[in-house]
Amino acid sequence: MTQAALDQFTQRVTEIYGDAQNNQQIAREILTICQCFADKTSRCVLEVPTATGHKRWSEEDVILITYGNSVQTADEMPLKTLSDFLKERLADVINSVHILPFFPYSSDDGFSVIDYRQVHPDWGTWEDVASIADNFDLMIDLVINHCSRENLWFIDYIGNREPYTDYFIEVDPATDVSLVTRPRNTPLLTPVHTHRGVRHVWATFSEDQIDLNFANPEVLFEFVKIYLFYIEQGARFIRLDAVAFLWKQLGTTCLHLSQTHAAVKLLRDIVNFVAPEVVVITETNVPVKENLSYFGNSDEAHMVYQFGLPPLVLHALNRGNASFLSDWADAIPPLPEGCSYLNFTASHDGIGVRPVEGLLPEREVQDLIDSMHRFGGFVSMKANSDGSESPYEINITLFDACMGTRRGPDHHQVQRFLCSQAIMLAMQGIPAVYIHSLTASPNDLEHVEQTGRTRSINRRIWEEHELEYLLSNPVTPQAEVFTELTRMLRIRRAQPAFSPDARQDVVKINTDLFILKRTSEDNSQRIFAISNVTERILKLPLATLGFLENGLSDLLAHEKRIVEDELVLYPYQTVWLSNT
Repeated sequence: MTQAALDQFTQRVTEIYGDAQNNQQIAREILTICQCFADKTSRCVLEVPTATGHKRWSEEDVILITYGNSVQTADEMPLKTLSDFLKERLADVINSVHILPFFPYSSDDGFSVIDYRQVHPDWGTWEDVASIADNFDLMIDLVINHCSRENLWFIDYIGNREPYTDYFIEVDPATDVSLVTRPRNTPLLTPVHTHRGVRHVWATFSEDQIDLNFANPEVLFEFVKIYLFYIEQGARFIRLDAVAFLWKQLGTTCLHLSQTHAAVKLLRDIVNFVAPEVVVITETNVPVKENLSYFGNSDEAHMVYQFGLPPLVLHALNRGNASFLSDWADAIPPLPEGCSYLNFTASHDGIGVRPVEGLLPEREVQDLIDSMHRFGGFVSMKANSDGSESPYEINITLFDACMGTRRGPDHHQVQRFLCSQAIMLAMQGIPAVYIHSLTASPNDLEHVEQTGRTRSINRRIWEEHELEYLLSNPVTPQAEVFTELTRMLRIRRAQPAFSPDARQDVVKINTDLFILKRTSEDNSQRIFAISNVTERILKLPLATLGFLENGLSDLLAHEKRIVEDELVLYPYQTVWLSNT
């Protein structure tokens, strides 16, 4: 066994559990789990962790976010249908796929996991997952904060069977838990009938999602094994779902506690020693400063989600004003070494409101919410410590969120939506595109009625034949968006200036424009990504745009075009002006 790994794990365990006498024993158990993984996969536990640095990613990285059953057809397992769709439609467009939890589950479309090591039997098998991993890099969710109440761990807890009696967190219902930060407005404690009588257990998200007790090292061991199992199945990216809530300590917010950060660092240490090619991503839908804290000192997450991007892009396009988006982008701190952002504008969840706390005035947030209501959306609320509620996220498909401005719907929906995607693709980091952005999916209100959950509005399950018909018919918005967005993605993947490590500068000249300058690492390519966020035609004499160079060509033009004298931008048009 490597002493370096043991020493590092012992340090992290001490940060998690304090100066307990058995810290080295806990660290040895973690090292033993790593050694078993290494032996099984013909790897070795490295004496010195390997840092792959900037070679960990490139401009070719594009991630598709999808459920395992987002596209399905009769008489075929959905994962097989998805695999065929990816290979036939997206082989040269993306190189990575985030398959949202594809395990047996009892609620929340997969995020209430019954069995962490099995594939949902109605969706396929591990062989189907491997088929996708043969052609695309794979992102798998480690749903680490909670499990389903139908999980065997919880059933054994109810039955008072060891060692599971300490896998969950019991709290006296009379305890004051008002300081605990909640992403939901449901009760924090849920009553459970056990063989020892009624017990109240911690449930941050719902009564079906029971939080796990990481104060018990046995729970940590379970998840280290699951973590390495996913890597064994071919995961290049591991997404730590809802990790900010991991550690509980009464009398605190129970959010972003030091023990939580130490646990993320431990998971980073583990891949450094046994799988240095793996990228650890934290999912923390919180205000920007809190979100960025998960980079640590380049020793925590490799990547964090840009949770501020979706609401600020939507606000800019809805308001016709890029000032808040530009100010936020300009204030993004330099990336720590070996770290990057995961950029997205839509996902399986709603458009978060918390990330713009302190960035958008409350009046602007409320106006945006009111506009989304007019476009068929909903808003989910969270509980505050004073007993009040406040908006947590907007539930709407991004395509329908772009159907108009705060003045109401108009005829610019497709172009406005494509503008949102072009802005995201130009941002420093790795872009992640939700499948319902690629397919311009409208609000699925029927799905909301079926499930009773507002998030279902953005979780349509496409029948393959219907989707293929829409994508093959050039007059549909689905075909128009899919054709243009995949074209943009192909163009993006060929530009060194769009490498995640390429420099980003924000240029501010007026509120009508969002402008990024990207510069490749070797300074050979410069791209000015300029987006008109208004419904007006903008005519910009180059003499007034002193930051632009002569002889720039628009990479997004359908025919080669050199910009001279004047730059004309049609409503919601984006240009990528490059010197090469």
